[in-house]
Amino acid sequence: MSYLALFVSLPTKASTGRMRVWRSVKALGCATLRDGVYLLPDSADSAAVLDEVAGQAVEAGGSGEIYRLSGCDEAREDALRALFDRGEEYANIAGEIKDLGRIQASLDGAVAARKLQALVRRFEQLTHIDFFPGEAQRQTLSLLDDLRDTLIRRMAPDEPTARQADIPRRARADYQGRIWATRARPWVDRLATAWLIRRFIDPKARIVWLASPRDCQADWLGFDFDGATFSHVGARVTFETLLASFGLEADPALLRLGELVHCLDAGGLPVPEAPGIEALLAGLRASEPDDDVLLGRACEVFDWLLQNYKDKTT
Repeated sequence: MSYLALFVSLPTKASTGRMRVWRSVKALGCATLRDGVYLLPDSADSAAVLDEVAGQAVEAGGSGEIYRLSGCDEAREDALRALFDRGEEYANIAGEIKDLGRIQASLDGAVAARKLQALVRRFEQLTHIDFFPGEAQRQTLSLLDDLRDTLIRRMAPDEPTARQADIPRRARADYQGRIWATRARPWVDRLATAWLIRRFIDPKARIVWLASPRDCQADWLGFDFDGATFSHVGARVTFETLLASFGLEADPALLRLGELVHCLDAGGLPVPEAPGIEALLAGLRASEPDDDVLLGRACEVFDWLLQNYKDKTT
């Protein structure tokens, strides 16, 4: 493997420039080989960002030069990789996750959720600069998922439990003009699933909001609760289950939207735009008490997201 090495030299009195360069290399996740020499794994993106930092050094009256390091033996390669170890940073986040887990029952649910989300954002920022992920990242992610599940069970005890089962392929023609039912005050997975139903499965669908899953009538198509026709299956959230059920997984834009819904509903792999979309939907939900109106406004958000993903995937 090869690396890019940024050699920076700055005048002694250039304290502002020195601080700017230091903040830049820290934000990029650079490893420090020695004072004034910073490393990133070799890539076009790394070359571009290191070139910007070199420019900052020149603007501060110093110099910045980039060289490629390659052809290292195994021992040297291991030593260079060790410079990028994020274990201590993951350990700090993991410790705070455990601390929050011990006190979450004594906190207001919304406060606990906000504290968890702050930890999720820090974890996502760290994974972005973790060039050689390993067990520390996996363990921290597992702790995050466990705490998220605990909070979900506390704040939304009716959230569905994933079951292990095959997902049969269904014909959209058999699901037209039906009544679809889910729990009232919908959040991301239910909103996105209702949007998917109306946009791609049953355009004339009537959505019924249930005060309790027990209120779902036998001839209605329930979704996103235990015992519903469509719900979580294995690693899939309800949105992803419907994608598989109705043969919609061939659309890369819908798959990308499914990753976002999964991230916001069940955690797991981070999606860069997830925090912004979560904040937007949370604002809509808090300001709109009528679930039908809420769905209508959320559908606009998912329409915009789908178009954005289509533009990126074509």
